[in-house]
Amino acid sequence: MTIEENIKNVITTKLNDGTIEKLVCEQFEKCVNNALDNLFRSYGDITKTIEKQLMSTITPMVEAYDFSEYLVKLDTVLTDVLKNTTQENKALLNNFKKFYTSEAPKQIKTSELFDKWMKYVEENVETDGLEVDYDDEPTYEYVPVTFEVQHDEGRSWSSLESASLIFECEHDEEMNFMVKIKKWKDSSWSKWNIERSSVSDIKSLRNINEFEVFLNLLAQSGTEIVIDVDSDDGEVRPEQKPEATFS
Repeated sequence: MTIEENIKNVITTKLNDGTIEKLVCEQFEKCVNNALDNLFRSYGDITKTIEKQLMSTITPMVEAYDFSEYLVKLDTVLTDVLKNTTQENKALLNNFKKFYTSEAPKQIKTSELFDKWMKYVEENVETDGLEVDYDDEPTYEYVPVTFEVQHDEGRSWSSLESASLIFECEHDEEMNFMVKIKKWKDSSWSKWNIERSSVSDIKSLRNINEFEVFLNLLAQSGTEIVIDVDSDDGEVRPEQKPEATFS
């Protein structure tokens, strides 16, 4: 049998068993896929049309969706994890829980921030060096604290106005905070907001305190800061109790 006859027989066999038809279909499918791929590329007309339709449909649904049930589930899961975690990770998980399951207010007054900070000082202030008051029961003496809004001079050409919220405890400098806030100049709709937090790595949540978590929550949520008082002062009674001594 000649080579030509062999080739003819092979082609006839492949035509009869459907191989040629299958190969033609595969190539045709590739051609169709390539054509569709070109149409649906980032700058293709069909991609733009579909993207526009999806945005108009999905965005309102997302905006209207209530995610609170998922926050409740996350809160429950984190609570269970906290019960079984090591002491080393408790601070990180506690802060994570507060940061991701707490709802930030839409606005907060500087007087309310001062109260919030004083509560933090009450729970965490250093008691070494404080006098003990023995009336009724032994307690540490009150610690004076102050608050001030300090407006920055800024640049005349800058469109931003900035200021600092300064919380100070002379007895324990570890309690001190300076929080930067900013807003657009000459704009009726512009509101004071806390500058974005410096917490960029989840591991750093291990090393920040409760008041910092709250400030970061306000910053991330874009909470409006309302300056109702420019300065204030007060006294805080440490929550920690002195050990009783007997003479």
